[in-house]
Amino acid sequence: MSPILVRPVREQFEHDRVTRLLQVKFRRRFEVGINPGIEQNAPVGSGASALYPDVVLMSQERGRRVQAVIEVETAESVNNLEAIAQWALYARLRQPFHLYVPAGSVDVAKRLCSDNGIPVAEIQSYHVVGSQMRFTPVYRAPASSRPAAHAASRTARRKPTRAKASKTARAKGAARKPSRRSAKPAPGRAPARKRR
Repeated sequence: MSPILVRPVREQFEHDRVTRLLQVKFRRRFEVGINPGIEQNAPVGSGASALYPDVVLMSQERGRRVQAVIEVETAESVNNLEAIAQWALYARLRQPFHLYVPAGSVDVAKRLCSDNGIPVAEIQSYHVVGSQMRFTPVYRAPASSRPAAHAASRTARRKPTRAKASKTARAKGAARKPSRRSAKPAPGRAPARKRR
């Protein structure tokens, strides 16, 4: 459970709203599990060591492997205690750790991450414009410092295997070359003469 045991009601409402909007935002690309408030619906890990970040992004494939974890903070919860107790735990996972903070707390969040040595893959800010919630990327870790598991899963999706590549090449070659049957003249017809 969060070191901030009881958020003010207004901030808890904002926190849960952002969590649900992120679920909608990512549902086309991922299987999305959320843990709003004190709910524990989508664990990362199992047993006593299971963690419950606010949003868990999982692969849509059968294994449903965790692809990333997201923690949503409010103005009240961007503090050193929260960074040490939660962010540091999520950053130690093999999956990328993403942090969503209010627009006014971005500098504090960056400073807390650097002061405590917390490797965060991405920080995004959020703010309300009218009735709309807007998300703005403010920090992205260099590709070399992102978790290896995440990088491996990306390259596996991009590069076809040798067997697939050779099948594709053979299929393309077959489509280009005329078959031997079409090169032979039909019975009873004279072969076509080449133009000079």
